[in-house]
Amino acid sequence: MAEGDNSKKALADALNGLLADYYALYLKTKNFHWHVTGPHFREYHLLFDEQAAELIATTDLVAERVRKLGQDTLTSIGAIAGKQRIKDHDSTSTDATKMLKELRADNESLVKSLKDAKDLADDAGDNATDGLLDDWTDQAEQRAWFLAATIGKN
Repeated sequence: MAEGDNSKKALADALNGLLADYYALYLKTKNFHWHVTGPHFREYHLLFDEQAAELIATTDLVAERVRKLGQDTLTSIGAIAGKQRIKDHDSTSTDATKMLKELRADNESLVKSLKDAKDLADDAGDNATDGLLDDWTDQAEQRAWFLAATIGKN
């Protein structure tokens, strides 16, 4: 396999890791959307739903980049579980502030993974993926900022 092929395969593998993290963060965000309670219920319920919609919309774009690199994407919940770095959250009774803090930390973790993937896109000479990673990083930074600003209101 040529060096360029190796760098593209490494990039596709990183993108599949991101894809798993996007799905894990989407499900966690929807869990919090469904189970948030308290005096800021409506505000948090809507914020979580907006963020979940942005996360799920990004999954198709990530998967299509993997396919454009000539590699296979994740195929199942099991494949997602095998690659995700964002931890699941199965509780249905978490305090709203803890939800906000956990999602902020997860989005900050996603930013780091996106920046790591950007280095791989540079190595592969993949300008298209490089540009998309910039957009996705900006979105994750914005989600983290909104969550941090919301925590500050409490």
